[in-house]
Amino acid sequence: MRILFLFLLLCITSAVHAQKNYAESLAEYREGYRNKFLEEGPRQPLKPEEVKLLRFFEADSTFKVEANFRRTRDEKPFEIPTSSGKTKTFVKFGIASFVLKGDTLELSIYRNLMTARLPMYRDHLFLPFQDDTNGDSTYGGGRYIDMEISDIQYGKLMIDFNKAYNPYCAYSDGWNCPIPPPENVLPLAIEAGEKDFEKGEDKK
Repeated sequence: MRILFLFLLLCITSAVHAQKNYAESLAEYREGYRNKFLEEGPRQPLKPEEVKLLRFFEADSTFKVEANFRRTRDEKPFEIPTSSGKTKTFVKFGIASFVLKGDTLELSIYRNLMTARLPMYRDHLFLPFQDDTNGDSTYGGGRYIDMEISDIQYGKLMIDFNKAYNPYCAYSDGWNCPIPPPENVLPLAIEAGEKDFEKGEDKK
């Protein structure tokens, strides 16, 4: 009985440490995300004093999931509408299927054909999504997750919703932000990642 107790205690302690380490690494990631706005120069959506207003959900490793990835070949390019009324050309790269909060879900992953021509974005993949938090605690137009082709290993792909971020349209007007396609609308609340931006209010 004592051995079982010690084993359970060890498991709980390990889980606590893992969550703490994950929270620390995510905090570093988010600090880099904030700094990006300060380093981009004049054409960026936030003033330096507004960067401190960025808000995020608490780190929650249950929103980091391993997905099965299926490459979709022979896909034809298509246009995704943006917030400005214009469109951007994408092609579906594949489909990620995973289990989150007991639900089996799928999300399509895309490549932007314009930016894919640039060497620095050649391997970039784009995951836009909407969920039940939009218009409430998160931006109404949905959020994005960035990833690379190299993130796909042996048919598996890690999706970390804690790294979901807002499109620039959440901060100011004048941007062409792709609107997540209907196939990427999740039927549950993703309480992870960046929250809605409330200009003029300093909240955590």
